[in-house]
This record gives sequence, structure tokens and C-alpha cells, in this order.
Amino acid sequence: MDYLVTGGTGFIGRRLVERLLLREGQIHLLVRERSLGRLERLIEDWERGGGEQVAGRLHPLIGDLRKPLLGVDVEAVARLRGKIAHFFHLAAVYDMTATEQRNVAVNVGGTTHALELARALEAGCFHHVSSIAVAGNRRGVFSEDSFDEGQRLPSPYHRTKFESERIVREQGHVHWRVYRPAVVVGDSRTGEMDKIDGPYYFFKTIQRMRQTMPEWLPLVGLDVGRTNVVPVDWVAGAIDQIAHRPGLDEKAFHLTDTRSMRVDEMFNLLAQAAHAPRFAVSLDRRLLRAVPREPLALFSRLPGIKQTRNLVLREMGIPEQVLGHIDLAPEFDTSRAQRALAGSAFERPPAFAGYVTRLWDYWEREMDPDLDRSRTLRDAVAGRHILITGASSGIGRATALQLAGAGAVPLLVARSVEKLEEVRAEIVATGGTAYVYAADISDMEDVDRLLGRVLEDHRGVDALINNAGRSIRRSVALSYDRFHDYERTMQLNYFGAIRLILGLLPHMRERGRGHIVNISSIGVQTSPPRFSAYIASKAALDAFTRVVASEVIGDGVMFTTIHMPLVRTPMIEPTRMYSAFPTITPEEAAGMICEALRTRRKHIGTPLGTLGEVAYALSPKAVDRILHLAYRIFPDSAAAKGRREEAQEHTSLEQLAMANLMRGVHW
Repeated sequence: MDYLVTGGTGFIGRRLVERLLLREGQIHLLVRERSLGRLERLIEDWERGGGEQVAGRLHPLIGDLRKPLLGVDVEAVARLRGKIAHFFHLAAVYDMTATEQRNVAVNVGGTTHALELARALEAGCFHHVSSIAVAGNRRGVFSEDSFDEGQRLPSPYHRTKFESERIVREQGHVHWRVYRPAVVVGDSRTGEMDKIDGPYYFFKTIQRMRQTMPEWLPLVGLDVGRTNVVPVDWVAGAIDQIAHRPGLDEKAFHLTDTRSMRVDEMFNLLAQAAHAPRFAVSLDRRLLRAVPREPLALFSRLPGIKQTRNLVLREMGIPEQVLGHIDLAPEFDTSRAQRALAGSAFERPPAFAGYVTRLWDYWEREMDPDLDRSRTLRDAVAGRHILITGASSGIGRATALQLAGAGAVPLLVARSVEKLEEVRAEIVATGGTAYVYAADISDMEDVDRLLGRVLEDHRGVDALINNAGRSIRRSVALSYDRFHDYERTMQLNYFGAIRLILGLLPHMRERGRGHIVNISSIGVQTSPPRFSAYIASKAALDAFTRVVASEVIGDGVMFTTIHMPLVRTPMIEPTRMYSAFPTITPEEAAGMICEALRTRRKHIGTPLGTLGEVAYALSPKAVDRILHLAYRIFPDSAAAKGRREEAQEHTSLEQLAMANLMRGVHW
């Protein structure tokens, strides 16, 4: 009796594989070629735990969820035909914040291709791990026989989970069983979790409450509904048990806790584990129904309310998409699953209160984003290979020198070999090591050549600092016939950075670690006039980072965005009025980058930048008028107008105007 498992290296999948290793038979694990390294490490762990019982029983099967037959080659299909008794399909997107395109491609497309392969292999049974998300917002009891009840499916995650299960039910070629877990949290024995998701989004809020308020302080909460959580080890064990019980094909099973709990009750249990203040009383949400809806609706439409809420959520690390799905509307009947699990060690999941302390301890010990703040820079970067673009001068040069001084190995990238060699010579003179790579980041082919050389020379790149950039200060009135300004700025600041990220991400994910630091600008937060080309390119990089960070954090890859204030570098010299602005030195800017590498924080910025965001969220029209005043006071430079000979003449006037303005500004 052989097995085939997709998602076998994932959070639930690897625990299911551990259960299958206790049974007889060969286990074939579908993996992408770039993930073979991770699988090899897991096999080593399993062999240490299982000895001879494991050796020789785990076999990688190269494939891809997005390809027909999961990308498995015809020779492998022929070799395994008729041998697979159980086909477990766990590979999917388990992320409420993922895009619809990714949900459809992986959840729906992956399930379709998995069923194609199961049919080609003549598999005995197709075990599909679905989710309680298929119930959507259906009120009342949702039984294990329930499926299409006309329920509303509020997100791409809900919709694609529903569609995936529908495909399994209707295909008619392979026997199937469907498993619908509740909200899956960490291991009840160890607390181990692999990513921030579900209830974990609120752990940081609880921690900050502990840091700012005494534990004894009674709080007033709000009953926002009920939830249902189960630990990952119980889910894997329950799937293994039910899969091997006869006579249960063409059935669905709810892997949920019969003891669903209120969200505020779960919050209090987490707060107790964290030694944080708890809710002494929670207001019944039915009381809100007595509040007239019109004033609430009017308040929510006030200028900046939604933007301010989103800004606060971002600072707390809570995705907006999560808020709408805290309350589970359905109640889940588990009768069939309970009968199938009767008499086993998985008859019912352990009570949340019994393992919540282990969940909290593991998060605070291993997953807290601020965990590494106590490390020194040398602890964080010694021996690490860190690729720095724009390393020949300014911020890049200063960063390379500081990192080399802490024991890192900078990989210096810029167009000028001569200047890079000067930086390398400084590093070598102080006992450090650095490598030089000449490349034009705005040339995509040159970027590809750079990536090829770097990955050939080194086993891997531990961190990427996207520092190279181009700034243009020119009003839109002078840009009508200068579309190339936008093209060349986007080419370097956005496309070049993205090309590097896409080239390095597969290797970072395979190795299970990596850090990408993107140098953005305070201008993205404050939107100063005349920088439409530059700010747009940096804002695009910010948006890309926010999306991709959630996709790769589970693979050990971290993104940091630095909204850099004005830095005294050659890039700002053409705009001579900047001599009157407060600036930081390249060395201070390099310190911000080093802090990002040391702490692995999600965002580093300045109070002024945050103030700009809040002000725009609260009153965007007022901010527009203030910025328009600055636009009128500080005209385009002579260089922007194409009259460089007049630049010096305008400088003194700009400096005087700026000095007068500064007298009325409190920094």
C-alpha cells in the first residue's frame, strides 16, 4: 500500500507524513525541483526520529501544482500506475490575504491537476484537505453532508476552497474523501507554528498591551462572535485515522472542535498566557443593534477614518482582510468524524486552554517579529553574503563599510568598476572581504548576467539591499513631453529591483532563509510636489513588497521597507534648494539599513513620515493645499527647466524661502 502526498513538506503535510511513516508502504512526496533541499533536510529529521523504518521509504516526485498531471513526467506515471492506494492532496493556499489570482491558480488549478494525476495513476482514494471556509457565511448548522447551500462566499480564499471541493465531488473517476479542518493553530505538544496567520495576527497586539498596561487592569471588550481552532498535530492524526477506516468513501468530515468558543474568550486565554490584561466584561454585540445605524455610517464616511484605521492595522501587523472573517457564522456538526475517530487517540481535539501557553511561548520565542532586536549587528550578519546595489558611493558605500566591519561579506554592485574597487580596497584594508560586480540595474539583461555570476560564485545570497535609485524633481507641467522620465525612473527603481528579487527569491526560499531590504522614500508617505516619477516608482516597489511578503514569510524570507528621509548624497545635488533642508548623512542612512538587517523589522521610517501618512488619511484635501503652497514657493529648478546656467541664480532665493518656511515648522 503506497502513498502519494502533495504538500508533504508543508505545515499539516509533514505531520501527516510522520503518521504515515508508522504504517507500511512507500511514500512519494510531490515537490518542486527548487524545494528538494528542504525535503532532504526533512528526510534527515525523519530518519533521525525513525531510524531504519524511515530510510528508503520516502521518494521525491518532481512536479508543479500549476501544470497538467502536476507536472509529473510520463515515466513516473507509468512506474507508479496501480500502486498508489491513497493520494493525499494537501498542497494549497492557506492564506486569507492571498490574491484571487494565486488562490485560483493553486487551489482550483492544483486540485484539477491532482485529480488528473490520481486518475492516471488509478489511485485507490483521493483524500482532499478542504476547509470549513466552504461554508462561507451560512448561518445555522452546517452538516458534513452540506455543501452547496446557497451560502455567500466572501473572499477569494472561501470561493476557491468551495470550487476545489466541488471539483472533487463531481469528477466521478476516483473515490474521494474530504476533510474540512477548522482554524489550524500550532502543535499542541510543542507550540510549533510555521507562519503568522489566523489568531496569530493578534499576538503582537496582546504583547503590546502587556508592555503598556498592568496585568491586573480590567478591560471592557466586545463580543464579536465565535471561532473554532484545532491544533495541527490533531488534524494530521485525525486525517490519518479516517483515511484508513473502510467504507467511508464519498464522505466529508469536519475536523473541528465541538466546543467552539467566543472570540473574546480566546483573547482572554491568550492574554492570560502572555500575562497581559484581560477583558473583565464583554459587551453583548446585540447592544449595538440599538444604536442608530445612520450616525455610525456617517462617522465611517468622515474624511480619513478608513485610511486611519488601515494605517493603525498596518502598524499592528493585522491585515484588513482578516477583520471581516473573525466571526464564524456556521455551527459545524461533527457526528461522522466523531464516529470515525471513536476509540482512537484523536477522538476529540485537546482543549485550547490546555495548550495555549505552549502556543504563546513558541510565538514569543521563535516568531515574534521583534525577537532579534536584542542581537548585535555582528550576530545578525557575520559571514553572511549581502548584495548591495548602488554600492560605489553614498548610502551603498557607507552600508558596505559598516556591514564589512561587522563581519559580513558585501557583494558590491554598481556600474563603475573603478569606484567599486576603491570601496573593496577600503574593506580589505580593514581585514574584511568583499566582491565586485559591475552591472547596470536598469538593464534587465545585465541584471540576469549579474545574477548568474553571483549565484555561480557563491552558495547563496543571504540578503539583498535594493539601494540603487534614480530621482527626478520636475513638475508635471514640465513633463508633458518627457514620458521617458517616468520610464527610466521606473526601469531602475522598480523593474531593476523586481528583477533582482525574482532572481534571488527561489534560492532564498529553497534555503529557508533570506532578507530583502528595499530603500523606499519618505516621499511615498508625504507625496511632495514635483516628484511624481520618483515617488510612483518607489510606491510601486512598496506595493509589490506588501503583497509578496505574505507569500514568502512561511519560507523564512523577510522583507523590510525603509522610508528613507532626505540623505546628503550626490543624487540630491542637482536640486540646490535641498541645501536648506534637514538631511541625514550617508553613514546615518547606512545605520538604518544595518538596523533593518539586525532586527528584521517589517518597516523602518521616521516620525515625520508617519505624521505625513496620518495627516493625509485624516484630511487629504488640507494636505493637498499645504503641499500646493510649497509647490508655489519652490519652483522648478533651472536644471529641470533645461536652463542650467540659471541654476546658481535661483539657489539663494530658494534657500531664503526655505529658511523662512522652516521658522514656522516644529520638527
